[in-house]
Amino acid sequence: MIDHVSIAVSNLDRAAPFYERVFAPLGMTRLVTRPAMVGFGKSYPEVWINLRAGMSPLSPASGAHLCLRAKTIEEVDAFHAAAVAAGAISESAPSIRPHDRVMYYAAFIADADGNRIEVVTFPPRDVSLE
Repeated sequence: MIDHVSIAVSNLDRAAPFYERVFAPLGMTRLVTRPAMVGFGKSYPEVWINLRAGMSPLSPASGAHLCLRAKTIEEVDAFHAAAVAAGAISESAPSIRPHDRVMYYAAFIADADGNRIEVVTFPPRDVSLE
């Protein structure tokens, strides 16, 4: 069981407000602010952004992939809209992704440091997404 995750950012003053906007549709808020890190979550810090001195924005070597679970398709859509409005790069707009094992609905964005954030939900197979 994962308790929390941390992702590196090159500029905490830029990243913190960005993630406040991006996480809001998922019910996550800024809970902890420290000199070199900020924690976001619902009741405790589940996702931390940590300042990494010397890290260059959009470096191919930087960047993590973080996938968060949404409750609904509408939350996935709202996450993607908020992220793009906050300056994220859309790597894949919200859509259904049918696979052999499971059908899911997801969106993918990248922040200014190349961190890739996916938000996913698993709608019942009988839900129409047209």
